[in-house]
Amino acid sequence: QVQLVESGGGLVQAGGSLRLSCAASGSIFSINAMGWYRQAPGKQRELVATITSAGSTNYAGSVKGRFTISRDNSKNTVYLQMNSLKPEDTAVYYCNALRVRSIVGLYDYWGQGTQVTVSS
Repeated sequence: QVQLVESGGGLVQAGGSLRLSCAASGSIFSINAMGWYRQAPGKQRELVATITSAGSTNYAGSVKGRFTISRDNSKNTVYLQMNSLKPEDTAVYYCNALRVRSIVGLYDYWGQGTQVTVSS
């Protein structure tokens, strides 16, 4: 069974920084892309950033220049460095692993979510 475990969320003042981590565990052979999504109260889940196994990245326009996604393939771990945080970044942040090939097959997985709260 593949699990994604997130860490690093919390409460920070506007202008501050946080670093999220997400580690995939289990009998994993490969992971295509990993990424972060977020969902604020009353809103739909939205893409924040993704990164492929080759290191290609994609960012939502609202976070470009402030957030940086990175990945350690040897540890099946993805990171999200969030700088210059704004109150509108407040949301539950979810880790996603796309096309995970493991002993149980080829599936997508989601983490349980970690709360990020930015106070003004």
